Amino acid sequence: MSSTKADRKAADDAASWLFNVVTSVGIILVNKALMATYGFSFATTLTGLHFATTTLLTVVLRWLGYIQPSHLPLPDLLKFVLFANCSIVGMNVSLMWNSVGFYQIAKLSMIPVSCFLEVVLDNVRYSRDTKLSILVVLLGVAVCTVTDVSVNAKGFIAAVIAVWSTSLQQYYVHFLQRRYSLGSFNLLGHTAPAQAASLLLVGPFLDYWLTNNRVDSYAYSITSILFILLSCSIAVGTNLSQFICIGRFSAVSFQVLGHMKTILVLILGFILFGKEGLNLHVVIGMIIAVIGMIWYGNASSKPGGKERRSLSMNGNKPQKHDVLPESTEVDEKV
Repeated sequence: MSSTKADRKAADDAASWLFNVVTSVGIILVNKALMATYGFSFATTLTGLHFATTTLLTVVLRWLGYIQPSHLPLPDLLKFVLFANCSIVGMNVSLMWNSVGFYQIAKLSMIPVSCFLEVVLDNVRYSRDTKLSILVVLLGVAVCTVTDVSVNAKGFIAAVIAVWSTSLQQYYVHFLQRRYSLGSFNLLGHTAPAQAASLLLVGPFLDYWLTNNRVDSYAYSITSILFILLSCSIAVGTNLSQFICIGRFSAVSFQVLGHMKTILVLILGFILFGKEGLNLHVVIGMIIAVIGMIWYGNASSKPGGKERRSLSMNGNKPQKHDVLPESTEVDEKV
């Protein structure tokens, strides 16, 4: 019986990751075509449209009875929206003001920052193998993505804001689901409307500041509108799958194993958009990163690989913090 339950949980975990990988890679490729081919460079406004579409879906599902009523205190909602929106704006500004190489380094630094948050806020401890496997992943992704590295003061500040706000947002997804027993759709139902409203309000002005172009003066065509609609449709799955994966696993695991998406985007980019950047050191970096991800999955799932040291009244017995948690996305040890 327990074996069947474990097999089902493993299948659900694999399906969650596959859902996230497919939707994340899909939206990156669609947005790349939308921006590079059709010149729609209004990233913040587009993200606002993503959350508006997600909001519409959650409203329909709640009306149909698939989402049960739940409660999220306003202060927690406002903090989450602040972290999430600063993450979106910070990443866009960081990409605008920094070289691609430094932008990639900033993205990689989210893993140690997420580890720091789990150690400080959740009292999580990592084994030596888990730490080493994370370093191998960082090395591999750095080898295949970091090229030119140049930095300036304002770009560095934007990158710091982006890294910390993204790490806090992802930590907070896990925290809110555990604290208030919220499912992924429940949490999206609370956060998506607030993010949609704020990003659609601020997005056009921020995009104008970054691109010197107005979203209302863009030369819309049937094809570009279809790509925008496709991007919004895929974004619903991306937003949902992120909440599912972080809820089932943790922000660190989501970051580490999530770099598989980086590898897939590189491979599909070479296939679909040309093989200019494909060379030996990129291939070597991909192999190193994949080895590190496999090692991380194995090391962190072992006893003591990643555990929370509980200081509750029940004693100081460490609680295992697995990559593969218990039965549901909100019913887990940590």
